[in-house]
Amino acid sequence: MSDTNVGGRLVLLGAPLGNVGDASTRLRESLASADVVAAEDTRRLSRLARDLGVEITGRVVSYFEGNESRRGGDLVAAVAGGSTVAVITDGGMPSVSDPGFRLVRAVLDAGLPVSVAPGPSAVTTALALSGLPCDRFCFEGFLPRKPAERRAALRALATEPRTVVLFEAPHRLAGALADLVGAFGPQRPAAVCREMTKTYEEVRRGPLAELAEWAGAAQARGEITLVVGGSPAARATASDQELLAAVAAREAAGSSRRDAVAEVAEAFGAPRRRVYALALGASPA
Repeated sequence: MSDTNVGGRLVLLGAPLGNVGDASTRLRESLASADVVAAEDTRRLSRLARDLGVEITGRVVSYFEGNESRRGGDLVAAVAGGSTVAVITDGGMPSVSDPGFRLVRAVLDAGLPVSVAPGPSAVTTALALSGLPCDRFCFEGFLPRKPAERRAALRALATEPRTVVLFEAPHRLAGALADLVGAFGPQRPAAVCREMTKTYEEVRRGPLAELAEWAGAAQARGEITLVVGGSPAARATASDQELLAAVAAREAAGSSRRDAVAEVAEAFGAPRRRVYALALGASPA
């Protein structure tokens, strides 16, 4: 069905992650023909439309995390009244760690149609760039902001056999990677994908311990997607060196010696006494 058909509908627009050359013809047509365009950031939408040479003739409204609940009813009413409502976020697909899911659910519950103009995805782009297995993966979105909650979430993922995709903010990257070392082990393969499709795109691949060391030494900038290899089917017993590296990474991220030892022991299935003795032995006299 065309986006210009008679009758209202909600259309989710997949927006470029950064390179406007990735914009689809359907994105252009949908922006130009929609009666209402709900944008996560109206200023970014204006820049995108200008770069694409598209004139938006419909009504533009802001639609972001802070006003989703309040504005959702108006947008559902617009669709019910026969309008085509297009939703666009700052990059990628609306509703995937971005505003949109609640509106989709409300429109469907009202018995109204929803369609998608597919576009770029940070999840699949990072998977392809990572060099890690892509046949089976799980997407966990953003990790919890509080360190204790983040560590608990990662411990629950430590034995996940599929490749794991995560989003993370630049200022939390070093802490997240240190926690990943503690939960997944220092040698688990991973990739940090930064500013994908943009001028300063950067992909760093390597074991988690190496990536954690890099992130601790330099403040990364821009939008970041992490891809981490799944847990090996049969896990070998961790060496003393691996356990010490994991404890050191946790302490560097701010954990106490006691907490670091407990988390590493649980993550590696090693006796706590063994981990503590190793950590104590490695301490300077």
